[in-house]
Amino acid sequence: MARIEHEGGNRTVENHGGGPARQPSYEGVWRFTAAAVDVSVPQARHAVRDLLVRQAVPLHEEIMDGLLLIISELVTNAVRHAALLSPEIAVEVAIGPEWIRVSVEDNHPYRPKALEADYGQTGGRGLLLVREIALESGGACDVEHTASGGKIIWAALPLAPMAPGPGAAAHQPMVTSPRPDPSVP
Repeated sequence: MARIEHEGGNRTVENHGGGPARQPSYEGVWRFTAAAVDVSVPQARHAVRDLLVRQAVPLHEEIMDGLLLIISELVTNAVRHAALLSPEIAVEVAIGPEWIRVSVEDNHPYRPKALEADYGQTGGRGLLLVREIALESGGACDVEHTASGGKIIWAALPLAPMAPGPGAAAHQPMVTSPRPDPSVP
């Protein structure tokens, strides 16, 4: 990875006990940039895993496995399909008290859609896999355009697996964008 930037760290969050409470030490936003080349796929996966371990994020093993597969798929897609117009990609990891969101940004204007399973093809199901992992864990994913004309593909997952049973999804936080408020780091 070429550069690692960290945002956040000393913010406070409001608790319901009457005053501000310090955020858990693992919360924050980190951004990795790398060349859009094949070697960046394992580098991004290892950088994210090492970050999560270093920050002591209380991430369930099943969620960690899905998250690392999502990173591999998203970076692979950016390397394979966007490198010509985007020689550099960015991977962002945002960690909240109950969720983790990863996104991959490139400067290519094409906005891919998750393909339906075509069992006659040997490829082309990466975004379908990303969507299924996110939904199965109680999370979400989407593709958005950037102000510069590129795109961000993101997935958000809860830190713990979704509890089985009806209404379990109602207790999961709803994440709808890589940065719900761009003015807040």
